Amino acid sequence: MKEQPMSPESSDVVNLSPKKFLIGCTAVALAFLVLGSRNPFSPIFLATEVMITILCLFVFGSIKYRLDKNALTYGAGLVIVATFWPLWKTTREPILLTQGIPWNTHVIETMKHYFLSLHGWDQLIHADTMLFILGLTFFVAAVAQTRLLETISFRVLEITKGRLVPTVAALTAIVAAASGVLDGVSMIGLMIRTLVILLFLAKIEKDQVIFAVMVSTIITTVCGMWLAYGEPPNLIMKTNLHPHLDNAFFIRYCLPAALGSYAIVFFNLRKRFTGKSVELSQLDLLDRHTDDFRFLQSLRRGKVLSSVEFIEENTETLGSHHEVILNHCQRGVPLGEALVNEGVAKAVRIQLLGDYLDPTLAQDLDDYYVHVYGHNDHQADQAAQRLKNVLKSTRKMRQRAQKIAVFSFVPFIGLLIGHAINHEIPLFMASFAGFAMALVGIMFHTKARQLALKEATHEFKEYLFLLPLFLSITLLQRTGFFDLAAQLIQTGITRIGVAPVALSQFGFATILSALLDNNVVADFAGRALQNLSVSLIHLFAMAQIAGYALGGCWTHIGSAQSVVAYAFIQKEVNPRFTPFQWIKAMTPVILQLSLFMTALIFLEAHFSKILG
Repeated sequence: MKEQPMSPESSDVVNLSPKKFLIGCTAVALAFLVLGSRNPFSPIFLATEVMITILCLFVFGSIKYRLDKNALTYGAGLVIVATFWPLWKTTREPILLTQGIPWNTHVIETMKHYFLSLHGWDQLIHADTMLFILGLTFFVAAVAQTRLLETISFRVLEITKGRLVPTVAALTAIVAAASGVLDGVSMIGLMIRTLVILLFLAKIEKDQVIFAVMVSTIITTVCGMWLAYGEPPNLIMKTNLHPHLDNAFFIRYCLPAALGSYAIVFFNLRKRFTGKSVELSQLDLLDRHTDDFRFLQSLRRGKVLSSVEFIEENTETLGSHHEVILNHCQRGVPLGEALVNEGVAKAVRIQLLGDYLDPTLAQDLDDYYVHVYGHNDHQADQAAQRLKNVLKSTRKMRQRAQKIAVFSFVPFIGLLIGHAINHEIPLFMASFAGFAMALVGIMFHTKARQLALKEATHEFKEYLFLLPLFLSITLLQRTGFFDLAAQLIQTGITRIGVAPVALSQFGFATILSALLDNNVVADFAGRALQNLSVSLIHLFAMAQIAGYALGGCWTHIGSAQSVVAYAFIQKEVNPRFTPFQWIKAMTPVILQLSLFMTALIFLEAHFSKILG
């Protein structure tokens, strides 16, 4: 769960001191260690600590009083470890005495196993998965700087002669497929920016733009659940339930759910965009060459901004023109045209256009917009030709980088296959190999390379709060708590049947993921399935995966994708957009998907019963 953006009305938010919280947690941990050494706490108490920590992530990310999520989880992790230690010692020491093994020797050997091997770290905090996500984040960031998605999307737009529905269908299908293999958080960041460009060019109303951004979360989570590698929660489930969850499981059980979900999302988008199109003949020079323009932005400025983002960054410079120009750009009007038509002073226009792209091109850009949208004389042709020459040379560099980016999928997919065949090959090697190859394409473009590394670093930092939670859940498992959860599932199957239990797991995962981070829900819920039969593991795992994917889209904090989309809406479309509006707009789609998932779960339950 990422930090949530502050709305303009949230100036009364009180940020609690992370330092004081960590000091307090250290004091509590020491106290629990002393108390536990005399009378160890029960596994239920430890489970309560874990659940309180998870709930506090939601509470202190939503109410007036805010606490940094890393401080919260790392501080709570200290308390949980201090609670676990005496409980573990009391449980293990009698067994060791009967075996004649000294306690100190056991502790040393245990520490060696868990802290001096990748396998040990993997058991504690899903190290292989987290390293894979690290490499994948950097891999996608490097590929993104080649503007590959923009190139494909606008090529489709040309093929469809500007029709919006087939273009959006192609874009969402590509992203849904890629989200099963690549990082869904990175993919939604790429998708919504490209999608919004298309919608603004087609002059789509703001409410429909917001809806499209919101359902992009479904495209990258629910529709991306067809394979394990793209979504961290899926990887966590796959790790916890290895070897029962392999690639064949995801294709057999999760692909139908992903395809059906895509059809439902597309139906909702099609209703809103039927008959809409982009007038290709009326596009300005930069819009016609969006991929080259955005690649040039990364080369020259070290950041890639839409016109709306750029306007928001230059509110003071635009002064009284800000609101009008922002509205123009949100309706698909080019930035330069809006500046000219609203009478912004020439010196200010040149300054802004230079900051937007490059100071050496500012005069040509200004001439182009003044004469195309003003006097329409020969100077526009001259300026346009100079700009075309720059874009042409940029295109050669972009295409070269894109070819390398496409080729980088060869080692990535090759090592994924290698890992599927032999689990002795660490999973993270695939994403690191893909990143190393993709980086070659932008290696000598200093600002683009720095931008990719900066964006990837910022994104991965948002996953670090999960490490203490994963450790806490692992410690909880060592107490036998999840054996109790497994017994509860078995009792439910005996009393009410397989399908109702599977459906209850789907509902539980959906609701819990709407409130909490779905990575944690996946780790917590999946461990209770380990001792079931293979057919039941497959059915219940599918129900849980569908649940936490769907619940992660229901609210603005349910998944990292939802947080990204919500922040984008507030920043670029409507700063007054609220969490309640998100839930209200998403609920009809969530209900449609829930009905589909319910039918699918009952069908799979019936099939599993036949197999049994």
